[in-house]
This record gives sequence, structure tokens and C-alpha cells, in this order.
Amino acid sequence: MKYKDILDKYPFPQSVKEEINAELERFNIKKTQARKIVDRCFQAYLHNLIEPGEPAGIIAAQSIGEPGTQMTMRTFHYAGVAEIDVTLGLPRLIEIMDVRKNPSTPMMTIRLTEEYANDREKAREVANRIEATYILDIAEVVTDIRNMQIRVKLDPSAMERKQLTFEEVKKKIEKGLKVTVDGDEENMELIIQVKEPSYKTLMTTFEKLRKMVLMGIKEIRRVIIRKEEDEYVLYTEGSNLKKVMKIKGVDFARTITNNIYEIYEVLGIEGARSAIIREAKSTLEEQGLEVDDRHIMLVADAMTSAGELRQIGRHGVAGEKQSILARAAFEMTVNNLLDAAIRGDIDNLTGITENIIVGQPIKLGTGDVELVSKIGGKK
Repeated sequence: MKYKDILDKYPFPQSVKEEINAELERFNIKKTQARKIVDRCFQAYLHNLIEPGEPAGIIAAQSIGEPGTQMTMRTFHYAGVAEIDVTLGLPRLIEIMDVRKNPSTPMMTIRLTEEYANDREKAREVANRIEATYILDIAEVVTDIRNMQIRVKLDPSAMERKQLTFEEVKKKIEKGLKVTVDGDEENMELIIQVKEPSYKTLMTTFEKLRKMVLMGIKEIRRVIIRKEEDEYVLYTEGSNLKKVMKIKGVDFARTITNNIYEIYEVLGIEGARSAIIREAKSTLEEQGLEVDDRHIMLVADAMTSAGELRQIGRHGVAGEKQSILARAAFEMTVNNLLDAAIRGDIDNLTGITENIIVGQPIKLGTGDVELVSKIGGKK
């Protein structure tokens, strides 16, 4: 850094120092002028620091909650890809704050490694390995009640598209249904003879065959390939991060899912924290609402600080507050007060809610300062 000696005199964060240095270098500022500019930057930095005793949590809650009232209840929208519906707006924000294990529209954005990203055919190969392929995608299935058989008439063009061979399909059905399959490769037909000659067994076998995944990942119903700038990107309907990361050709360092709980299970709590911030930010921005990143980060920190994912509601952050009155003021008033009375719990009145309830000054802002003054005495 060219202006390191000047910047080191000020207690800026490292990233701010680098940013100021880059701007000064861009305009090739003289050292004397640089000192004045850095001093002005430091004054602006001090002006932007939070005041001692400022209720940071309340401001963060307001800054997300208030724009939340401006959000539409419109549930679906096309997420960059014309064919994939994704929950957005207020329902999505609620989903994020509740850390739903199963979001209503799970979706993944899969980036590919260099050799696959620039070639559409190779990208299609990866898509085939990911997308769940069922028997009805590549064949016509008919139940023959007279002979107690299931006839599978394979479609050669569909099989070619999915890069499946006759023998592979036959083996997968045999393994999945644990039955012997007769094959007629010339007519592209498979015949499954039911073990017990009963209508119920025939229909049970047919249902199993219909639901069986021949290729790909069960949870991923559809994959769409799109060209973005100079590389092909896969968008999926459905999500399974763990399995997708193992697929050859997937650049797992740049692959993301909108299922926060899945990220927590696969990549840990830090990954989940980043996902909460990213998802909340993109949901608000999509609605044209601007919320300071630090407020979203504070909420994400509160949800992940215990080392596990906690929702904001009564089963998480709000329900685990130390204060009985604060918990009672949020939800389940009678239950909270009764349980506390039975246990003989004590409320130390350290928070905001409980002090407001009992009519005491809250320990924030000027209320956080205890000033002792000697009146009188020697002048």
C-alpha cells in the first residue's frame, strides 16, 4: 500500500484502509493532500460509528420489519429462469426467519467446472446425472392383466437424450424391483412378470416401477441449462446439496441452494449464517427495498450464535430469552407465567421489555448511564 504510513495512524478496519488506499492511488494524490483526505475520512468514519448505549437490536428489527410491511404477498415469481417458480416476497422472508426444514420451492444454482461450463453437450451430461429420470420419461408402461405382466415400451430417442442404454434400464429395474426382467432389445421392450398372480401385486409393482428413479437425484425434479456470460449454469427445481456436490463436473465451491437448513447440515453453521444473509438480502432487494447489510447480519448472528440454527419465534431466539416477562410478552403469556411461578423463577429485569412492563427506566441510551454527582461541598 502506497499510503500505508498515513493510514496506519488511524484505527480504520483493514478493508476500509485498502479501499481508501485504492482510491488515493487511482487519483495519484500527493502525500500532503492525502493526509487531509484521510483525516476527513476518519471524521466521517467516527460520525458513522454507533453511539454508546444505542439499541442496535431494536433498530435492526425495525429496519427489517418496517420494509416487510411494504412487501407483497405475491408468493411466486420466475427466478431468472422462465420455467422455475420460486417463493419470494413476504412468504419467503417468513420462511427464512422460521428456518423451515422444507422450503416451499427449493431451488439450486449449480456452477460447473471449466471443462463442462463452456460446452453445452457436457453441461447436458451433468444435468442428466442430476435430474431425476423416471420410467415414464423414457418409456410407455402398460399393465397386462390377462398375463399378469407389466410391459415397458422404451423410447430410443428419449433414452439417447438421457444417455441410457437398454441393458442399463433392464438392470436398474431388476435391482429396484428385485424381479427378473425379460428383454427384447430389437423391439425395445421389457416384460416384468409378477411373482404372485394377483391384481393387487400387479398394481403394487406398477406403482413401485412408476416411482423408481432410474438415474439422477430423487429430490431434483427438473434441471434447466442457461448460458450466463461465457459459461453454462444449471438451475434446478428441488434441492440436495450433499449429493450434487459429489457429481463429476459440478464446481461445488460456487454451487448454492436456497434451502438454508440443508446448507447448515452440509457446510455447518458459518455457511448457514452466510446463506441467511444472502437469502434475506436478495428477497428484500427483489422487492426494491433497501436494508443495511449490518442489520441483516445482526439478525443472522442472533439466529446462529448458539452454534445451531434457531428460528426467531417462540421455539428459538424469542423463546429462549432469560426474562420470564419478556417471554410472556411475546407469546403464550399464561403458560410462561404459570411455569415460572411453579418453578419459582426470578426475573432480574435486565432487558427492555420487562422494564417497560414494570414501569422502570430501560437500560438503553441515557438510561444506561448511572451518574453520581456531589452536590454542595467546597467551591
